[in-house]
Amino acid sequence: MTKILPANFLSAGARAFSYVEKSSPRSSHLEFLTYGTYELSGEVGSGDLSHAGEEALLFGWKGGVQAHLGGQVYELGPYDVLYIPRGATYWLAQKSGESRVVICRAHADKSHPAYYARWADVSKDERRIRHLKGKDVFLMFDVSEPAEKLIAGFTLFQRHQRSWPPHNHTDQEEVYIFTRGRGAMEVYVDEETKSFVQSVGEGDAVTIPVLNYHPVFSQEEELDFIWCIAGNRYWVGDKNKDFISGKVDKLTT
Repeated sequence: MTKILPANFLSAGARAFSYVEKSSPRSSHLEFLTYGTYELSGEVGSGDLSHAGEEALLFGWKGGVQAHLGGQVYELGPYDVLYIPRGATYWLAQKSGESRVVICRAHADKSHPAYYARWADVSKDERRIRHLKGKDVFLMFDVSEPAEKLIAGFTLFQRHQRSWPPHNHTDQEEVYIFTRGRGAMEVYVDEETKSFVQSVGEGDAVTIPVLNYHPVFSQEEELDFIWCIAGNRYWVGDKNKDFISGKVDKLTT
């Protein structure tokens, strides 16, 4: 006998699961990167999600979400990261509360294994941390993890600090997504034509096309941000040690 189940009422203003796309190659000057956020409210499970022809990274931001991928369940708390292989199907769920997950995607021709990085582990692993003056960089998804274009991490600025030296890339585009604090950011090709000088705060993001310098400045509070790169896979300080020493006034990789 068929079991009879109750109906659900969904009010016009009800929020359960949504995706907000913030930037894509069609709306920015980036060639590869798409950036958006998943928002979950209350007890909810999404439908199946996948990205044809793209690899993706999920970044836990607020709350706690379960990501179901390939028969495994990954807990995504704040600053945890999960790599989604090209075209793989996954879904997100939570029991209660309000949660946000950042997603960055880029075109890929090949599939690579899923990879999960817990903030609780990486934040204590000195092999994954680069200490710079007034700031720390955490390599959450680095060149040691197989992928086609993506690498990513978090940078945590102390109060009243700045990026030094300013740098740009010939073979990488980026997006910075600010997750805590307030500060400012500049993006420019050269000092004479600099016109992008922007205050930034929690939830703001900045896209960085190739060959643009992109220094960040913290103010009265600590400033955290996600950086996600698409292109040739390296972190600037591991490729050019002058970035860590700060002995030059600018550099290009």
